Amino acid sequence: MTQHCDVLIIGAGLAGLATALSLPKYLKVTVLAKDDLSACSSYYAQGGIAAVIDAEDKVSDHVSDTLIAGDGLCDEQATTQILTEGGNAISWLLAQQVPFTTNGHSIPLADTTINTPSLEDLHLTQEGGHGCRRVAHADDATGRHIMSRLQQQASQANNISLLPFHEALSLLTEDTDESDTTRRCTGALAINTKTNSLVRFNSTAVVLASGGLGQLFSRATAPNVCVGDGIMMAWEAGCRLANLEFIQFHPTGLVYNDENGSSSFLISEAVRGEGGHLSCPLTHQRFMPNYDAREELAPRDIVARAIANEIANNGLGYVHLDISHKPADFIKQHFPDIYAHCLSLGIDITQQPIPVAPTAHYTCGGVMTNASGQTDIQDLYAAGEVAHTGLHGANRLASNSLLECVVVGRKIALQLAKKLDNENDSNNNQQNPESSLTESMPNAPLLAQFTVPTEFLNSSTETIVSPLVDFNLIQQLSELKQLMTDNMGIKRNETRLRQALQQVIDLKQQLQLSKTEGLVTQNMSLDIFRFERLLTLASVLLQSALTRTESRGGHYREDHSSLTHSPAISVVMPLNNQANTKANKANNDNIAELILNKSTCSKSSSLVAKAS
Repeated sequence: MTQHCDVLIIGAGLAGLATALSLPKYLKVTVLAKDDLSACSSYYAQGGIAAVIDAEDKVSDHVSDTLIAGDGLCDEQATTQILTEGGNAISWLLAQQVPFTTNGHSIPLADTTINTPSLEDLHLTQEGGHGCRRVAHADDATGRHIMSRLQQQASQANNISLLPFHEALSLLTEDTDESDTTRRCTGALAINTKTNSLVRFNSTAVVLASGGLGQLFSRATAPNVCVGDGIMMAWEAGCRLANLEFIQFHPTGLVYNDENGSSSFLISEAVRGEGGHLSCPLTHQRFMPNYDAREELAPRDIVARAIANEIANNGLGYVHLDISHKPADFIKQHFPDIYAHCLSLGIDITQQPIPVAPTAHYTCGGVMTNASGQTDIQDLYAAGEVAHTGLHGANRLASNSLLECVVVGRKIALQLAKKLDNENDSNNNQQNPESSLTESMPNAPLLAQFTVPTEFLNSSTETIVSPLVDFNLIQQLSELKQLMTDNMGIKRNETRLRQALQQVIDLKQQLQLSKTEGLVTQNMSLDIFRFERLLTLASVLLQSALTRTESRGGHYREDHSSLTHSPAISVVMPLNNQANTKANKANNDNIAELILNKSTCSKSSSLVAKAS
């Protein structure tokens, strides 16, 4: 089946919906969600959205705090462009009637009869790495309040089609010149996972807003749909990737393993911002003063490593986060969701400390774009966690991610409106200069770059492998996630990274042999396709971590514990760049063949969920 639209958006999180709602109403917009609309990282964001609102605050200070947290790898120009739009982004969300907490600590109902609060009315909190209060929030469930409101707005928009349970599998591209060096994106192949039918979406432009890759790890805050497939689709189509080794670990994930998955529940950064202390469960002594002068308000990479050190010493698997010294009414008022969730598990945070440990949280790298979301391929844009705009560097500053989603999503919408208007006015397909390949390159030349080797992806393994006679996908996913957690976690070294990379390469070759020898049944083909792509992504992450022989931000090498003198961005070039369009077309043909052969499709989200 083929469908047509002006703009195809892959992902229904904040970046995707901010783009969709900012596009002109006369454009036909289709938004694909892999699962239901709540299955996105934006929905679970607790703390808030950072922006310069207070009269005493300055954009230059926000930029400075971001550059410090990014540890030398932020693009200062892109960072300034994005953060300058912070106030406008919050104003736009207020215009969408997002119920931010005001200074009266009341969340107004999303009702047109109620006056929209002004920026000055908003209550601001502080989080780690910020020099002052600049985080607007909606209680301690900011993401849920934002997403619920934007989903309502999008569902009521006549020009926007929201399609849940539609998983994009591959991007459609075509050459724009005879040399095969310039490409444009023309849509995507997707599967309706309810009907198991393939859908071809043809569009004038495509926006990737598919989220990160947190589900490569056993303990992660990301929902089950975040398996990095958007990053891989862009790379397979011909885009460069950057800084994939920088995985941010949130310092304070709740440690409580129950059937409802509370081990992935976050204890917001704002708990420390409002005075929460980290302490050893055995001695009850605070430990952050021993690691950093900023104590609990140090950037996330520092706090996460400190907690990891303490856990290694105490042998308990967790430390304590305690805010019980604050008045009970204050805690319930500021953190109602966290209070209720912990209480349901028997933890009264007004009287007891919270057991916490670091958990994989955010992908600081991704598909290379400029500050306006343009990728290396014409008519392909990226926004949110899937993109590397240059804002986050080596370590994301708390609450900058939601801001980036809104700002870049709206920038993309503005570009597309101008581009499509120009094309309609001229009644031809003349290229708009704003979307040319030269303009699409990010501002990365301001920083040095080094290339991550990828030759190993096409080379034979060092060991002899045998095909998998009994392939258990759930088990293999679980083992891969544990492998990445053990070797690509908060602390890394060359020996463990190389061993893990070899294991991933061996497993991928075992799968290929199994297919060649007919040991993989037809009804597993699409699941195998997804898993092989996940293995490729894991191997590229491991190789990126091997190639960066320094410790910077969220990338800590025990065998290279100091910084190099000059910061540099790691870049993963597309495989066989000249022939990428043909390779991508062959990939699409293979996917189509899987569907046409009536292979049974199990949603990748459910597969990953079972392995969590």
